[in-house]
Amino acid sequence: MSYKCLVLDFDGTIADTFEQAYHIVNELADERKFRKLAREEIGTAQDMSLTQFLKFLGIPKRRLPGLLLAGRSKLAKIADQIQPVSGMDAFLHAVRPHVDTLGILTSNSAENVETFAGVRGLDIFDFVSSVPKLTGKSRHLKAIMLTYSVTADEILYVGDETRDVAAAKKAGVDVAAVTWGFNSAKSLAALHPEYLIKSPTELLSICFPEPRHIAVHKSEE
Repeated sequence: MSYKCLVLDFDGTIADTFEQAYHIVNELADERKFRKLAREEIGTAQDMSLTQFLKFLGIPKRRLPGLLLAGRSKLAKIADQIQPVSGMDAFLHAVRPHVDTLGILTSNSAENVETFAGVRGLDIFDFVSSVPKLTGKSRHLKAIMLTYSVTADEILYVGDETRDVAAAKKAGVDVAAVTWGFNSAKSLAALHPEYLIKSPTELLSICFPEPRHIAVHKSEE
């Protein structure tokens, strides 16, 4: 399959924000009075869905929008220090000439993404679409297809969380779930993404129109 439109999640997929997110969650726990995440609990949390994770920390869903805004604000202060996931910058530059449209769909703010992209020499995206909450990406994927005149089989979404896989499935588009972000390979595979990716180089043989001798691990159906 050769895709015309490639859309990627930001945190945990392009940007290595795992440690920053961990510290921000625990800062907010102190400030907003919910349960902190212990370092030894990270593995358990990575097997959880968003709903399970919120319940684990004792966070009512109604508080999520405020926490998301506060987290974005904290990340904005260090956005210029964020590093790309190893190999993602090279992948993005390599794939850019081979797709008509390259974009980001994220729950982070467009400003944080643009700061990162400017500092890291990644001003190569056609758009950065920011979702105002942690759900709703499927609707945005459908809007992207309309805006850029691509069909469902011409777009690939790349993300690191189970909610990314679920959103792509709901929108009817292929999804590549990456295992270097928040959710574990086990939890991602359980949702049957079209591709289960262990390193950025594995994305090349999916996205390049010419066959490449690069292994790609497709999830089990």
